[in-house]
Amino acid sequence: MAEIIRMPKMSDTMEEGIISSWLKKVGDKVNSGDILAEVETDKATMELESYDDGILLHIGVKNGESVPVNNVIAIIGEKGENIKEILKKEEETKEEETKEEETKEEETKEEETITIPEIDDISKDKRLKASPLAKKIAEEKGINLTNVKGSGDGGRIIKKDIEENTEIISSQNSTDIILPKTIGEESFDEIPISQMRKTISKRLSESKFSSPHFYITMEINMENCIKGRKKINETSKVKISFNDIIIKATAAALRKHPIINSSYLEDKIRTNHHIHIGVAVAVKDGLLVPIIKFADNKSLSHISLEVKNLANRAKNKNLQPSDWEGNTFTISNLGMFGIDEFTAIINPNDSCILAVGGIKNTPIIKNGEIVPGNLMKVTLSCDHRIVDGASGSAFLQTLKELIEDPIKILV
Repeated sequence: MAEIIRMPKMSDTMEEGIISSWLKKVGDKVNSGDILAEVETDKATMELESYDDGILLHIGVKNGESVPVNNVIAIIGEKGENIKEILKKEEETKEEETKEEETKEEETKEEETITIPEIDDISKDKRLKASPLAKKIAEEKGINLTNVKGSGDGGRIIKKDIEENTEIISSQNSTDIILPKTIGEESFDEIPISQMRKTISKRLSESKFSSPHFYITMEINMENCIKGRKKINETSKVKISFNDIIIKATAAALRKHPIINSSYLEDKIRTNHHIHIGVAVAVKDGLLVPIIKFADNKSLSHISLEVKNLANRAKNKNLQPSDWEGNTFTISNLGMFGIDEFTAIINPNDSCILAVGGIKNTPIIKNGEIVPGNLMKVTLSCDHRIVDGASGSAFLQTLKELIEDPIKILV
């Protein structure tokens, strides 16, 4: 009995997948557990596993083509089986579903249709009348004929009207300005939108327009953090980055302010007891947010190794759904790109996201004197349905204290 292989939903946000490459060809024997193809989802390239034994009788999607979730991509069965009837039945079912959808859309349109009376546009049949010579002079002098009143028969614009119009323009300017013609060629490139970019666009648009965002910014003195990191790296086998310290300090601050570690679920607010911090990673096609799970229970060296591992796997598209699902808070750090300050869009289903800028050498006042200092700005984007200004500010204040005295996050 032939079995239809459909495009599976490989992530919670996946709507379609691209067949990167088929690892089996028509006529090959397939065993349960064999990898049929590699599929590019919105977040990673994943393996498509067979759950049936038999012969690969049909491949319906070529390498590089995209297909919606649940559509037929292959058929596995016994050698010699007739697959035409299967494909025909599938096509008929699809056509029926399409007709049902079209009928529903038409019914909806009929309900929503509002008749608007037509308004005659008295000017739509009115054509501009001008002599060929008038048109030529107007083009040379850069005069818009619609602004010229014609004195010829039936309002026709003639040479005299153009000359008079030129005199008016000249009299209003001390000198006539002749602009040189710009020579150029219009051109552009069009790049197909990747599955990842489509999902980023959809999810962040939903977040931005459904979650009422507000933003609060705070400066953090990084002097002690710089000194502390230097001492740690003198003995640590794993190099600790400022980002690692920020993740650890954020996890500690979230433990003290659980409302920041919450999710809005339409009819309820979920306050998470676990702390899973998503770390935004820039990749070729957009942005991935792998997660440091239970970040508050991990050491700096553990966090450092895990961030490096996840970042490398993200760039190579080797992440699995378990690596990016379940975030309770997100950090986006652009400091390494020389960005001083920015705001970020909240990552669903978090209540907040922390945007981290770079460390900037800045004059500061210390003991009444102006001295060199190192400041870092962080901006917390908050979902106002859950977090208010007071709770967001309290969280940032705690974060500031922890980063300015990093020994506290090691206790």
